[in-house]
Amino acid sequence: MTTRLMIRPTTPADQPLLERLWLLFRHDMSEISGALPDPSGQFRRERLDAAFTDPGWRGLVAHLEADGGAPAPVGFALVRGLDGPARVLSSFFVVRGARRDGVGRRLAAHALASFPGRWEIAFQDANVPAVRFWRGVATDAVGQAWTEEHRAVPGRPDLPPDTWICFTTATPTPA
Repeated sequence: MTTRLMIRPTTPADQPLLERLWLLFRHDMSEISGALPDPSGQFRRERLDAAFTDPGWRGLVAHLEADGGAPAPVGFALVRGLDGPARVLSSFFVVRGARRDGVGRRLAAHALASFPGRWEIAFQDANVPAVRFWRGVATDAVGQAWTEEHRAVPGRPDLPPDTWICFTTATPTPA
């Protein structure tokens, strides 16, 4: 089977799609965070909403097309801080059926290339696949020119600190 990954910026028309993917993302993360849905079955979604309303945020959506069939949505990346000194990968998700085939690495690389400059990416040490993944993404992007530090989660002294990887991607030179 031949597959093709397509990644593009989100538009307002993508909001219903991202709302559905968001539930999958938050459900996956609930294993690490312990977060539970509210009485309506929804998880917190401030970051998702900001991606469609805040000018300093952008989203990317990934689709996988197999053998000319209809493209299937397989993930998203939400980036904030585009109006500040550092871009922050606020949320990142790839559906389980598309993992382990390089989709996540390609989506992450696309996000980094789309918004060159200073980057900060957080993850939780308890999420072992994320630890390996984000260290690999940073190394792919900048070799060993990245740092890692632990930062307390604001307003949540009950949680272990997040791990943050920081690096700077080069701005492409004009042709």
